[in-house]
Amino acid sequence: MPGTYKDEGIVLKTIKLGEADRIVTLFTRDHGKVRAVAKGVRKTKSRFGARLEPFTRTGLIVYRGRSLDTITSADILTSFHAVRDDYNRLTAAAAVSEMVDKITPERERARSTYALMLAGLQALADGKGATVVPAFAVKLLSLSGYHPQLELCAGCEAAARLGGFSAELGGAVCDDCWREERGAMRIEPDRIALLGRLLSSDFGCEADPRATLEVTQALKFYAEYHLERPLRSFGLLPVA
Repeated sequence: MPGTYKDEGIVLKTIKLGEADRIVTLFTRDHGKVRAVAKGVRKTKSRFGARLEPFTRTGLIVYRGRSLDTITSADILTSFHAVRDDYNRLTAAAAVSEMVDKITPERERARSTYALMLAGLQALADGKGATVVPAFAVKLLSLSGYHPQLELCAGCEAAARLGGFSAELGGAVCDDCWREERGAMRIEPDRIALLGRLLSSDFGCEADPRATLEVTQALKFYAEYHLERPLRSFGLLPVA
């Protein structure tokens, strides 16, 4: 139903609309993911200024429309400027935002996911390192119903040596199941153990750069399989 509501939200992305407007995709605390028009935001003297930049946490007044809402007021709550001022943090934030955008349905409140995203962006702003993205990814997948099996073989449930990772079977697999499963990727046991630590610990876990890269790629592979959509921002992440 049409009407005005107040909320706070994180800007996931923006796209141009006409000569002066933008469509802003927001992940809000109480209304989930919404798309809203910010009228005149691209004008030099726009009343919105930098309040609707990607990754900004913003207090909002929004008019609900039939297909697109309209932002009538926006005030910065947390700018996360340290994220936008550093390329590595910027690309990491883009990967975090893309995952949230593609895994969350529109207009469905998900406060746990919202709190997780805020914590992830704060970890990036605080310089917690390259493990923030894989830690966020495995936590979000688990929270969203795609929890990967990391302790027993996802294929045969054996407590054997885990040496592979299968999106189709649902997580880590033993050497025998890895050989039989064509779509499984090879991953060493210490990498699987790292995934478990990233899932259970706070952001900022220390890890070898090569191991971090490999678990990030494994999670990208896993997420794309289950979401049936590519995660293009992951391709911009540093490779070492």
